[in-house]
Amino acid sequence: MNRITVYERADFEGLSREFTCDVPDLHELDFGNCIASLKVVGQPWIAYTEPKYEGEPHAFEEGEYPSVERPNSFSALRLVHHDLVDPQITLYERPNFQGACKVVTEETNLAYGYFNDRVASHVVQRGVWLLYQHPGRGGWHCLAWPGERLADYKPELNFQARLSHLRPLRPGQPM
Repeated sequence: MNRITVYERADFEGLSREFTCDVPDLHELDFGNCIASLKVVGQPWIAYTEPKYEGEPHAFEEGEYPSVERPNSFSALRLVHHDLVDPQITLYERPNFQGACKVVTEETNLAYGYFNDRVASHVVQRGVWLLYQHPGRGGWHCLAWPGERLADYKPELNFQARLSHLRPLRPGQPM
């Protein structure tokens, strides 16, 4: 059973709610913008800063989070239903899937190779990926979903070929 339990205070204190399916607007359940800690069982969840899965996404894999990076800012929750086993993404040097390409199947810090700050488009074959602007999971980040074909980072992500780190979400342990 996949579930997320959210708490209004750090260290799993205060009011709590448990969810087993997507919640497009936490405000409708009187729990919007008040999450300070959480626990995830099973598949990862994505918390969004705006209702209807808009705004900045934050990924939470299976585990306990006694404090969250942006407390009191989440307005929607989405369970990751996709198969996360055997992830794969292809990165391209130029827009429209042109130029040199690199197939990635695991967490990779691009700062140590040719593709650092040179990726301009991608195709996600499998898995859900977190793309980071800076090495070491730093800076602005976004999600890339299975089947996604992003032809140009500049207008779509405002990355302007500044991708330096990426990692696939890890699947939860089946119960």
